[in-house]
Amino acid sequence: MPGQEIIYDRNELQNKKRIVVKVGSSSLVHETTGELDLYKLEQLVRLLCDQKNQGRDVILVSSGAIGVGRKALGLSKRPDTLPLKQACASVGQAALMMIYQKLFNEYNQLSSQILMTKHTIIRPQSCKNAKNTFQQLLAMDVIPIVNENDTISTDEIEFGDNDTLSAVVAALSGADLLILLSDIDGLYTDDPNTCADARLIHCIPEIDDRLYAMAKGSSSDFGTGGMVTKLDAGRIATDAGCDMVIANGRDFHVIHKILQGDDVGTLFLAHKNKDFNLTDYIERKR
Repeated sequence: MPGQEIIYDRNELQNKKRIVVKVGSSSLVHETTGELDLYKLEQLVRLLCDQKNQGRDVILVSSGAIGVGRKALGLSKRPDTLPLKQACASVGQAALMMIYQKLFNEYNQLSSQILMTKHTIIRPQSCKNAKNTFQQLLAMDVIPIVNENDTISTDEIEFGDNDTLSAVVAALSGADLLILLSDIDGLYTDDPNTCADARLIHCIPEIDDRLYAMAKGSSSDFGTGGMVTKLDAGRIATDAGCDMVIANGRDFHVIHKILQGDDVGTLFLAHKNKDFNLTDYIERKR
C-alpha cells in the first residue's frame, strides 16, 4: 500500500546477474540546448562497462534518437507528425549509435544494436527469434543497445516511449533487475512539484489502481512518457519475475548506488506470475 513502508533488504540487489538499464531522452541531453550531453554519455558507458566487468549481463535501452535527429535537422521543437518523427529517428538513430559504439570501444567492450517493434512480440516466431538473439549476444559478452524501430513503426507512441519496451526486453532476456532512469526520483504520493507534502515511496510490493491514480505525466520537452508508462512497465517486469527500480538519471552513478544496495528511487518487487504471457499482454495493449 502507498501509505505504508515495506521492509526489504536492498542489499539483495547486489546479487542481480542480468540487468536492463533504460535511459530517457531527458537524461541524455543538455536541458538548455537539447544537444547531447557527451560527458553524461561517457559516464553512462563507463558505468555499464564496470557492471559488465563485475560479471553482470547488461542491456541498455536508450531513448534519444528522435531528439538527436530533431536537432541535426534544425527543428526547434519535437516533431508532431508521424512521418517527421520517423525522419528524425532515421537521422538520429545512426548518429546516436555511432557515438555509443565509439564510447564502448574505448573500454574494449563490444556493443550491438537491436531495433524492435510491437510486431516483434505479437508474432510468436519473431518473439522467439528476438529472445534467442539476446541470449546469444549476452553469451558472447556483448552489450545490446535497444530502441524501438521508430523509422518504420506506426506504434511508436503506443509502445509508451521506451518504458514499456525496456520491460519487454527484461522479460524476453530473463533479466532479474530493470532500472528506469528518468527525470524524477521515483514514485511519490503526490506531484512533488506542486505538493510540499509529497513523499517518495521507497518500496512497492504490488502495482494497483491506487498507484495509477498517483501517476503524473512528464513535463519534459524531450521525453514522451510519464509515470503511467513506468507503472505499465512495472507490471510487465514484476509479473515476469524481474525487480524494477525507478530513479533519477540526473547522475548516472545512481546505477552503482542501486546495485550496491543504497536506498535510492522506488523499488518494485518481483512476483513471478505463472500465468504471465508477454505476447498476450502486448496484444491487450494494442
